Amino acid sequence: MYYIGYDIGSSSVKVALVEAATGKKVIVLNEPQNEMEILSLQPDWAEQDPEMWWQYICTATKRAIKEANIDASKIQGIGISYQMHGLVIVDKEGASLRNSIIWCDSRAVEIGNKAYAEIGVDKCAEHLLNSPGNFTASKLKWVKENEPQVYSKIDKYMLPGDYIALKLTGEVTTTKNGLSEGMLWDYKENKVANWLLDYYGIDQSLTPNIVENFTNQGIVTEKASKESGLPVGIPIVYRAGDQPNNALSLNVLRPGEVAATGGTSGVFYAVTETNSGKSTRVNNFVHVNYSESNPRVGKLLNINGAGIQYRWMRNNTGNESYEEMNEKASQVNVGSEGLVVIPFGNGAERMFNNKSIGSHILNLNFNIHTNAHLYRASLEAIAFSFVYGMECLKDDNATINVIRAGNDNLFRSEIFSNTVATLIGYEIEIYNTTGAVGAARAVGLTDGDFEKFGSAITTNDHVMTFLPLKNKEEYEKAYQKWKQELELILTNK
Repeated sequence: MYYIGYDIGSSSVKVALVEAATGKKVIVLNEPQNEMEILSLQPDWAEQDPEMWWQYICTATKRAIKEANIDASKIQGIGISYQMHGLVIVDKEGASLRNSIIWCDSRAVEIGNKAYAEIGVDKCAEHLLNSPGNFTASKLKWVKENEPQVYSKIDKYMLPGDYIALKLTGEVTTTKNGLSEGMLWDYKENKVANWLLDYYGIDQSLTPNIVENFTNQGIVTEKASKESGLPVGIPIVYRAGDQPNNALSLNVLRPGEVAATGGTSGVFYAVTETNSGKSTRVNNFVHVNYSESNPRVGKLLNINGAGIQYRWMRNNTGNESYEEMNEKASQVNVGSEGLVVIPFGNGAERMFNNKSIGSHILNLNFNIHTNAHLYRASLEAIAFSFVYGMECLKDDNATINVIRAGNDNLFRSEIFSNTVATLIGYEIEIYNTTGAVGAARAVGLTDGDFEKFGSAITTNDHVMTFLPLKNKEEYEKAYQKWKQELELILTNK
């Protein structure tokens, strides 16, 4: 018997099949083979057609069943992970009315800022643990203001994962997690933040019914079965945003545990047990094991300019492989002989209160520095931005005991991982897992046994642990120099 998991990203849809009894990976693949298109009709806009996600899910599912050579009738349940904060709107027939306004679209920043100022910092912090910001609720308000004919046809709004659940089951539902990502969950009242909908002039009836994370959330219809290749009647039993799901995949479920992601952008996601949030630089979301009596809140610190800086460097300095770049960088001393890179060239940074400060290469000396120095300085810059982000998390009352990360992207680099571990003073445990695998395994969590779930990950997926290096002084000196350059730039912005 098998479980299937989906991870709907903005670059691709990933699918994983795992053995139901053991959680062992059977196959992991993604569609499309390159990257999905993101439409940017105006600066700072980012949209995707939600029907495109569904088509790639169907293609990937059929491929996974065929390539794994399994009997599809033995798939027993579905788990869904998805890109957070996006807005999908549908009519009474469940058809999407416009492209999804996805997570990295910043058209609604001013709408959220105005709401924050008018509603008040204290109420937002106490009830939402966040500013309304540029999240799903504010994006829906943008549609109401700018596309009234579209808005008038809306039957329900939802998150990207809710749309895929709708395509599979024919039922429109959402979760507390999803609503918290949209700034629509009131932690103090433990219900939908209807007062924010009222402030925005949005009809409360547009909110879907809420289902719990680990329960039967609807079953696959005949239509969905024909299109996807999944058996009729199997249930969706798990749904969560990609960062809470990544944390689950890494056994980050208890206060003091932190999940780290080092892809195009970087993320720290720290689990806490306090319903408090005082910083707009850090966002708080309902974690997958949240309950009113036992609150588990994920504090998320996002770094837009992370791996994309290293990719840019690769694409524009000879197109060497990452392994070759890492090897060259390892020949350069800590601190890159004074060369400093500021890696924030991927749009507005939330941890700088939505400032766009750009990427900078500073102190370049033509007589000393080579591409190896640029590689090392870039890796150090991204690591330093993670360290800076950790300081932001601690300022927002996060407790840190251990950091866990997947065995991919930046965390494959010893320079990056050693620099982060040494400067923050915590071990970084590396695990060989993915979001799609985690979503598939989560199907078996209807029994609520998180201890058993976590111990299986620790036993089967742990690859290595990066320990803080004892010689911290040269790393500290390089970080302080980098931070000084950063703060000069921030002061002038």
